[in-house]
Amino acid sequence: MNPELFYPYLQQCTKVSIDSRTIAPGDIFFAFSGENFNAAEMAGDATDKGALAVIVERKEFEDSTKNIFYVPSTLQFMQDLARLHRDNLKIPVIGLTGSNGKTTTKELIAAVLSKRFNVLYTHGNLNNHIGVPLTIMSVKPEHEIAVIEMGANHQKEIEFLCSIAQPDYGYITNFGKAHLEGFGGFEGVIAGKSELYTYLKENKRTIIVNAEDPLQVQKTTGYEPVVSFGTEDADYHFASINKGNFVGLSFGNTEVISQLTGAFNFSNLSAATSLGLHFGLQPQEIKEAIEGYQPTNMRSQVMVKNGITLVLDTYNANPSSMAGSLQNFNTFKGSKTVIIGDMRELGPESLAEHTAILKMALDMDFDQTITVGDQFEAAGRSSLSFTTTAELTDYLKENPVTSKNILLKASRGIGLEKVLEYL
Repeated sequence: MNPELFYPYLQQCTKVSIDSRTIAPGDIFFAFSGENFNAAEMAGDATDKGALAVIVERKEFEDSTKNIFYVPSTLQFMQDLARLHRDNLKIPVIGLTGSNGKTTTKELIAAVLSKRFNVLYTHGNLNNHIGVPLTIMSVKPEHEIAVIEMGANHQKEIEFLCSIAQPDYGYITNFGKAHLEGFGGFEGVIAGKSELYTYLKENKRTIIVNAEDPLQVQKTTGYEPVVSFGTEDADYHFASINKGNFVGLSFGNTEVISQLTGAFNFSNLSAATSLGLHFGLQPQEIKEAIEGYQPTNMRSQVMVKNGITLVLDTYNANPSSMAGSLQNFNTFKGSKTVIIGDMRELGPESLAEHTAILKMALDMDFDQTITVGDQFEAAGRSSLSFTTTAELTDYLKENPVTSKNILLKASRGIGLEKVLEYL
């Protein structure tokens, strides 16, 4: 089976899936094999559920009478099929990457543009070599714009994802100290993320530029077309405003207050607003979209529980995002406790980066600094230090935090959100 012959099935299908448990009538199921399982064994089950077609990489499961087709590599076939579908799309595709804020920015852009257009955007964290093809193949004739998030933890990954997504517009949220181990240090991060710029320049596509970011300006100087924001000389300029613990922006006679906390979200809001204006939305439409967007994904999420303000930011963490979260939380009024967990994938720089973050936290106006993880434990003394979240949970059961504000910030693997029940 080749992608061209299979393409009519993709055009007819209801949705595409790599999880046999989610299959419904009219779906396409891509069966992957792993060390401990072979999804091809679920091919018959998928067709019993009404799957339109199934792709397997075990020849013995092939059955053309049931539309079960064999390919040497399910992944390769899926990626090639996604490229074929992308070649046939006639709608604008917006691609974005960056060290911090890309998921929030993607959701803000989608929320804004959805006020006027039928938008398909990356759901959840499907931003890798599997997720990007799945998202591209999910674009249907009724969609008018696609917003594709692209993640990477090593060089050449963004280059590869661009070959599938083929963005017409591209935005790098920032260059930060994330995945230092895989990228080979901060310079490697810059090179890896800039692969999006390379694709856009080579294909004469539009670059979205934060004019307040010197690296973005440096790497796009002299290039056209761009959509810029941030200064009086940019295409769109905004002023940052705050209301309580929430960040917003103003432009013209319009003021927008989001449900996001942290000055670092100002550029995310600005990028979404710029694209909204670029695609012809009215200021009131943008205001309604941003003010109606409520973060629920453990990213800059503010909640109130038993009179305590909790900032839940536990989906990801690196030195850049951790520093921004601490600086923002330091502006909160009233007593404050920070609970911070290890930052993963920092390689040889891990101890130095954890030491610097711990010193920053201890130098700030916090009543208590609690750390979780062996890297922070090795970095020095805090108010309280625990090796695991389970140990912290046991402590909190007997010793509740009394501060009026609590920040939870850590890499996903720490599972720091598990202590919410005890705060």
